[in-house]
Amino acid sequence: MTDASNLPGASTGQRMMSRMLRQRAQEFLASRKHANNLLEIISHWDEATSSCLLTIETIFVEVLKRGDMYMESTIALTISEPSPESRYTTWLRNCYEEVWKKVLISMEKSRLVIQLQALTTAMKLMAEEGKAVMEPRDNPGYHFPLHRLKPILMTLLSPEKDNTNLISRFQEITSCPDVLYYTWRCLPSLTPKRQPKEVYIKNLLELIDKIPLPKEEEASKVSEHKELLCGLQQDAAFTWDQSNVKRALNKVWACIMHWELTPQLHKQLLIVLLERVMSHLEKPILLTDFLMDSLDADGPVGVLALQGVFILVTKHNLEYPNIFTKLYSMFEPEIFHTKYKARLFYLSDLFLSSTHLPEALVAAFAKRLARLTLVAPPEDILIILLFVGNLLLRHPGLKRLIDHPQGGEAPSNASTGAGDPFLMEERDPLLSNALLSSLWEIRALQWHILPSIASAARFIREPLPSVEYDMASALERTGGHLFESELKNKIKEIMLTFERPSSMALPKGEKLLQYWQLTH
Repeated sequence: MTDASNLPGASTGQRMMSRMLRQRAQEFLASRKHANNLLEIISHWDEATSSCLLTIETIFVEVLKRGDMYMESTIALTISEPSPESRYTTWLRNCYEEVWKKVLISMEKSRLVIQLQALTTAMKLMAEEGKAVMEPRDNPGYHFPLHRLKPILMTLLSPEKDNTNLISRFQEITSCPDVLYYTWRCLPSLTPKRQPKEVYIKNLLELIDKIPLPKEEEASKVSEHKELLCGLQQDAAFTWDQSNVKRALNKVWACIMHWELTPQLHKQLLIVLLERVMSHLEKPILLTDFLMDSLDADGPVGVLALQGVFILVTKHNLEYPNIFTKLYSMFEPEIFHTKYKARLFYLSDLFLSSTHLPEALVAAFAKRLARLTLVAPPEDILIILLFVGNLLLRHPGLKRLIDHPQGGEAPSNASTGAGDPFLMEERDPLLSNALLSSLWEIRALQWHILPSIASAARFIREPLPSVEYDMASALERTGGHLFESELKNKIKEIMLTFERPSSMALPKGEKLLQYWQLTH
């Protein structure tokens, strides 16, 4: 048993209490004449919750191993006084139930350290209860104490309290396939059809994110997993039923899709949908209306919805004729300040990968991206340059934008594009006059203050390569990476003064002294 007295910050009183409880537990386990020690330990729960949790865990793990709570289910033909053994077992089981109530309350209302300890204790007791036989079993098969797991999940899905930390700890336990399987079996009965509270939705999405289903090709191997919470049982083997779990997930998700969501929950739901759920849905095409509505939202929600639409278009034959118009409208200066901008560039590259797209459409994207380089952060300029280079490679006819026959010089007012026939404010890419313009913005970048960007922009005056540029590494690059690479570059040292300074004072005759006075 872990000694609570050794925990950081434990006071002298706590250490004494922990030693006393540990001694009472040893006496209880050694002889039944000390049975009342259990009641004494439980009575200290409120004043020494952490120590009581550890002590109770030690006691009942051992009691379950011994089989002291096993009770035969017999039908009495006559009314008779129960035997002392039967009365002791009944009393012990009542204490066990009382302890479970206290553990669940500690998970819900205590401070975080106690909550995490209570969850650990609950799972250890549940593991031992699954291995132990407390009464004759009518139905053969793998035994898992579902009646213990369900209250734990109800506590994790509290409508009043954000349980992100508790759910993260529970995630570690779901590495056991039996816990993961029966958790999904429980979730449909815990998911309301009516609108729940915001905190409940957050906890549920967090839980679904932390307990992903195995892929179809991996499902057959899950049953062979040896690390089961309730152990390898002699009378039955654990069997993973992928169809049951998928059915449970679909029931849960069907309820979630009818709830009203705040913008933050909307974003969280889309992340969970794309990364954990979508591949397991029976009819993903039913998400079309939801994703279309989400696509109209600004910022991260729209970008995440775009990924969902891409999956429906490529894998489920969804037809969405205005997808390129919507994609075009997403490229605004604000996109550079969102977390999911790399995802937008990646998806846009995939959407525009076809060589059969109209040149006017692709030219509009190339020109809009080029215009955005005037306001984009350095790391995003590098991504855009590679992107535009790939578009020119896929559509050789767009090379006219490099040196447009009608004059492709940078306009006099470069910041606004005055004099450029390209219409930046036009929402329809086919009406933007991109084919009448030129990529003067990229030519201007050849004199960018950062050498790495100036060098990358020179591709426009050199023969294009035979293969496309690899955007993967650029998508992972941040401003910090650019800064570090510039620091590592060796440059010629330039002398700033010809007289070695001896102090903070400036040399005599320095013009600066006429206007400023340096003081220490």
